[in-house]
Amino acid sequence: MSESLKQRLHRGKSLKVAGSSIDASRNELEALLSQDSYDLVSIDSQHAAFNEDRLVSFCAMAAELGVPTQFRIKNTRNAYLIGNYLDLGPFSIVVPQVEDEETVDEAINAFYYPPIGKRSWGPSSGYGFKPDMERLEYAEWWNNNGILAIQLESIDAVTNARHLGKPGIDMFVFGANDMNFSLEQYPDHPFKTVEDMIQHVVEQMEGTHVKVNA
Repeated sequence: MSESLKQRLHRGKSLKVAGSSIDASRNELEALLSQDSYDLVSIDSQHAAFNEDRLVSFCAMAAELGVPTQFRIKNTRNAYLIGNYLDLGPFSIVVPQVEDEETVDEAINAFYYPPIGKRSWGPSSGYGFKPDMERLEYAEWWNNNGILAIQLESIDAVTNARHLGKPGIDMFVFGANDMNFSLEQYPDHPFKTVEDMIQHVVEQMEGTHVKVNA
């Protein structure tokens, strides 16, 4: 049996991710994906316009081309909507600007089906779902394969990293520009650079299941 992307992350391996506009045409997406052997194609709604119909279309198009979609949600407070977004086709979710455990708990509950989380059943366009799949069959497959990432973008998030890397979180990613905003507010802090902050997270997460994607 081939190793899943989630298993690779848990072994500390990196994934190749291509960044795309949600408005990319099929030809544009094919051209992008032809440049390398990508594991995921990433689209963003935090700093870009999107609508749900377009999300469904993009995820279906990417899946037809053999690459799952990673989707960064619009706001940290939208973590409760993760299950709704997943029903539209993303395989991986990125939650931006996470700083506290409450957000992590909410994201995990919305991302995973029971018994791990509380995601509601109804994957009309869910990645990997087929009409003949039984509810428990797909739920187990999803819980063992879907990828949940949180984005650390502040001193508070970085210092709290060990508590944020709960079971169910697969990967930490970083927002360098917002990390610099945070550093500029605390010029006397022991962290002086983004690299200092990332290295602290790497050290905090050593020996855990969470991949630190620097």
